Amino acid sequence: MATPSFKLLCLENPLLDIQGQGDQAMLEQYGLKLNDTLLAEPHQMGLYEDLINNRNAKLIPGGAAQNTARGAQYMLPPDSVWYIGCVGDDEYASILRQKCKEQGLHVEYLVDPKIPTGKCGVIITDHHRTMCTHLAAANEYKLSHLQSPEIWAKVEATTTAFYVGGYHLTVCPPAALALGKHAAETNKIYMLSLSAGFIPQFFKDPLAEVVPYCDYIFGNENEAKTWAETAGHKDISIPEAAKLMVEQPKVNTKRPRVVIITQGTEPTIVAIKEEGKDAEIKEFPVAAIEASLINDTNGAGDAFAGGFAAGIVEGDSLEVAIKKGHWLARLGLQELGPSYPYPKQTYKA
Repeated sequence: MATPSFKLLCLENPLLDIQGQGDQAMLEQYGLKLNDTLLAEPHQMGLYEDLINNRNAKLIPGGAAQNTARGAQYMLPPDSVWYIGCVGDDEYASILRQKCKEQGLHVEYLVDPKIPTGKCGVIITDHHRTMCTHLAAANEYKLSHLQSPEIWAKVEATTTAFYVGGYHLTVCPPAALALGKHAAETNKIYMLSLSAGFIPQFFKDPLAEVVPYCDYIFGNENEAKTWAETAGHKDISIPEAAKLMVEQPKVNTKRPRVVIITQGTEPTIVAIKEEGKDAEIKEFPVAAIEASLINDTNGAGDAFAGGFAAGIVEGDSLEVAIKKGHWLARLGLQELGPSYPYPKQTYKA
């Protein structure tokens, strides 16, 4: 049987988002504060079933790069994107598979039968979101899965690009590095999201190992400034931080490096560096959206990366790919959680 050929592979930490309506009493029950974003402790493990059984919870595939993968597949032809990460052998993993299948995303999870599937409990109170994450199996991905004959054959058959979420640098940096080396050797596109400020702050060494293989690096203003500070540059502007990042050494000199820094509703800053040329800085305005249309800001950055990646693997110009990213992020802002509207909407310039 022939190995399927996808355009884009995404790698990171799969979670099942379990989100339901809560109140102050529920927050107090589980020792949470409004808008907390934290890792679950033993006394909070009952939260997930509580949300499902008593709070009419909505179940959504989560984890930043899985959100991006779903977003890219949303905009691309069928069977364009696949995703890998680690899950348990349980009902939550079955739900993840089913939900991804419904959205056209092909998954090839490593299964750890000893550890439950990772999940994120999301308590929604008005427009506030309090998130409590149990990484569990998501924290157990192994390089051996990526390098197994069946999975590596799919890697080699992936035609265009790889996207790695920065959270994966806390789990299995060798897997991120293996994809980067393969991309450089075969002139495929390699994209990396910084994902969170603590990645450049506390995982500086694995990030430094992967950056030379990156053709595209995504971040927001906090992540860009944190990266610059760890490199010894304090109090610099976002364009200056993007310029510093884009000028880092690069293995595959056949492609320019592009650094993309989103700033919410402020212009997206893009730094471009071609071999032998000076870095170029561009700004791309973000179309205004009425506050009344915004349902949830969670996952907006993941959606932007998904729309952008869809444009890049389709061969669009940088400007069009940016516009596709902004378009998908705008759609995601109007949904609950990191979701996209169905029936599908079609991008129009």
